[in-house]
Amino acid sequence: MKKVLSVVLSAIMLVSVFTACSKKDDSKKFVVGFDSEFPPMGFVADNGDYVGFDLDLAKEVADRLGLEFVAQPINWDAKDQELKTGNIDCIWNGFTISGRENDYTWTQAYMENNQVVVVKADSGITTFADLAGLKVAVQKDSSGLAALEENEALTSTFAELIEEESYLNAMMELESGAVDAIVMDEIVARYEIQTSGKDFVVLDETVASEAYGVGFLLGNEALRDDVEKTLIEMKNDGTLAQISEKWFGSDVTTIK
Repeated sequence: MKKVLSVVLSAIMLVSVFTACSKKDDSKKFVVGFDSEFPPMGFVADNGDYVGFDLDLAKEVADRLGLEFVAQPINWDAKDQELKTGNIDCIWNGFTISGRENDYTWTQAYMENNQVVVVKADSGITTFADLAGLKVAVQKDSSGLAALEENEALTSTFAELIEEESYLNAMMELESGAVDAIVMDEIVARYEIQTSGKDFVVLDETVASEAYGVGFLLGNEALRDDVEKTLIEMKNDGTLAQISEKWFGSDVTTIK
């Protein structure tokens, strides 16, 4: 009797283990690392939710792949560590491919962007030459910073280059007069100016042109392929355009 009872209990335990494994597989997550102060790509809404163009894209991809979508805010200058330790599956937040081609496994570019200079409308600054002797802000470890480091002819004219934790901090500094200009992503700059009503303008000259992609840990081609294939499907069925129109009023995506 004891032997029979032991067999039955063992069988129950095996079923429990298989059930637990099945539930674990069913709830596999897709954790997307993003800068929560980078509107309109990813940011915190008034109700505390994480929202944005990139997050909408990522959530749709996760749904189609049968994965649980998790938006994980990160410090932008710690993004590599977050990826290497497995805390996030990818970096998806206006992430520039240019200059980082060999550092990550990338999807094809899905959007184009420029690095531009933002100033107060009444500053009298209209060209790059006017920045000479002035304080210029940029986000730490950003594409804007990389663009400036590659343009010594411009950067050397500044009185000071100040690295801020976020572009929102930089904009507050510009508004208060603590800095004279910001080098930042055009997509973010125009969205912030439009939605905040700040009396800022974008200069006509561009510091650099670039393209956005989704970055994975170097060598993680399997997940990259799944995400890229899904993005192409979304392009073909009109979903990509629909999400783009929601945030930008037109289809600004470039994926093929």
